[in-house]
Amino acid sequence: VQLVESGGGSVQPGGSLTLACIGSGFKFGDYALSWYRQADGKKRELVVVISGGGGTLRYEDFAKERFTAFRDNTKNTMYLKMLNLKPEDTARYFCRRHKTTYSNSPGTDLWGEGTMVSVAS
Repeated sequence: VQLVESGGGSVQPGGSLTLACIGSGFKFGDYALSWYRQADGKKRELVVVISGGGGTLRYEDFAKERFTAFRDNTKNTMYLKMLNLKPEDTARYFCRRHKTTYSNSPGTDLWGEGTMVSVAS
């Protein structure tokens, strides 16, 4: 059972990236998933939670205008599309599995190892 993130990289301010999180070893569509991020020296913070079916999303305020989460359960993959990236978006981005399909269910200890996003000119 694991989650593996990919798609990070270095971009200039104003650039875009789409991250991916692939799950394996469990029935992917049965679980809500979330994206978190952690910048150096800061606490890990929630970005967005998406329900098992993908129809319900809960974004943190900073992510509402520039970030879009979606999932393709036929590919066991969740995505995070990020537009107009800013230096303050520099962080390691993680995905996490929740306890049930509902977006308001608690997160579990199943995390990926993360993918690094660096935004600098």
